[in-house]
Amino acid sequence: MPLTLTSLTQISSLDFDDIIDVRSPAEFAEDHIPGAINLPALSNRERAIVGTIYVQESAFKARRIGAALVARNVADHIEQSLTDRDGSWKPLVYCWRGGQRSGSFASILSQIGWRAELVQGGYRSYRRLVVQALYKQSLSQRIILIDGNTGTAKTDILHALAKAGAQVVDLEAMAAHRGSLFGAVPGGQPSQKAFEGRVAVALAALDTSQPVFVEAESNKIGDLLIPPTLWHAMIAAPRITISVSLDARADFLMRSYADLVEDQEELLTRIGKLSPYHARDVTEYWRALAIGRNYRALARELMAQHYDPRYAKTYAKRDHEDLGQVCLPSLDPDTLALVAVPQILKLAGL
Repeated sequence: MPLTLTSLTQISSLDFDDIIDVRSPAEFAEDHIPGAINLPALSNRERAIVGTIYVQESAFKARRIGAALVARNVADHIEQSLTDRDGSWKPLVYCWRGGQRSGSFASILSQIGWRAELVQGGYRSYRRLVVQALYKQSLSQRIILIDGNTGTAKTDILHALAKAGAQVVDLEAMAAHRGSLFGAVPGGQPSQKAFEGRVAVALAALDTSQPVFVEAESNKIGDLLIPPTLWHAMIAAPRITISVSLDARADFLMRSYADLVEDQEELLTRIGKLSPYHARDVTEYWRALAIGRNYRALARELMAQHYDPRYAKTYAKRDHEDLGQVCLPSLDPDTLALVAVPQILKLAGL
């Protein structure tokens, strides 16, 4: 009998040696069940060819050609990726909807003697659980926002809270973006679906009796939208605000954005994107600071003239319960762990 996915928490406790996604590499790259590996039954090109034949010629011909391609690809996987699996290996196999690709793949594995099982409804059954959690239900966890100006180490504070045993959701890590115009990281962002999957699985694993700390964000991180269930909870959540001097924040940003500092051309490109918001002489001055490698002054200027005024406007519009402010003398790891974390936990009632 195929396995029926009934909850997102079920995924982390599945009793299988491997979860195998047999969809094409492009499908897998867009999104997949957490922890799955990709052993495609059809390549991107082969899937397109079979689909075209199905639509333009006949379903029978498409199935015949598809079966031959799948058989050859499965043989390659058995001889290469699966060569070290012993006789007790137990894989869970899925495709788009639990149909021919996963069925054919699992059948061949079972004939060898491996205990292969299928996911009822395939990837779509997992995706339905994600949509249910993030679009159709209200959030059961209590959210507390960690708020503050740019450069107040909010993400690092989340990590320090997690080390202290608190529940956190690091949206910027899941979105592979640091949340500002300068926040892109190497490798780019995941798809919207993959981001939502990460968020849904993380939320499902949390204890609903304990609060969850989340960094205050706009509704968009880079190119990705925060899913509505979580966003609505964040809008209504109380906040704890981090306050740090401009100099300490500038020092922190220089450390945090070391990758961007090393790529001056990219830094200048991102400064150029601020042109619609500031006079030309202002952005030219910022460019001059970057070209002269005066990064600390640049960080101060960007915060004082661009980020802080915008944060003040947003802060004034937010109708959040204010749990209090944490004032920090610096943003080094010891200060975050020994000063910020205890104060935040106290303000949160923990």
